[in-house]
Amino acid sequence: MLIPHDTRIALDTVVDLMNTAARGDREDTLTDLDALGVFVREHRISDVGELTPEDLRAVRDVRDRFTAVFSAPDARIAAPLINQLVAAAGTTPQLTDHDGYDWHVHYFAPGASVADHLAADCGMALAFIVVSGERERLRRCEAPDCGRAFVDLSRNRSRRYCDSRTCGNRLHVAAYRARRKEAAG
Repeated sequence: MLIPHDTRIALDTVVDLMNTAARGDREDTLTDLDALGVFVREHRISDVGELTPEDLRAVRDVRDRFTAVFSAPDARIAAPLINQLVAAAGTTPQLTDHDGYDWHVHYFAPGASVADHLAADCGMALAFIVVSGERERLRRCEAPDCGRAFVDLSRNRSRRYCDSRTCGNRLHVAAYRARRKEAAG
């Protein structure tokens, strides 16, 4: 599956935003304006003015809406959720080549809020996944104590864990130890 660079960045941003939410024993990490500022800087979200408490509330709402897209059982359920996100953001496609990036498309209107920026650009990236017939690539980690979001970009769509070095390895080691214990039994 060939994914343009800007779409890949937007998908990574969606995943990272979703993974700021509380889940299991993990606390919400997007709780104040400082945390939102860090997220905006780390993800190099351009054209964002001074952040306000309304921005924080709106971004958290967009995060919940992205979570609903990932939770949708199929494309027929996910598509209207994505359409609502993108439409509410006032999507205005524009070609741009800022900050050392080659030409790419921004879908947010000039001067858009950070929430509308995320809804438009990331919503269009999710739309690309649905249009490509690849909605099943939007996943949650199968490790029982994790559940982090990720996009499975493996060739055969076989990725099960958010990170094979941590969640996947931890489960494989536990299974190995259980087999050894049973064999020693």
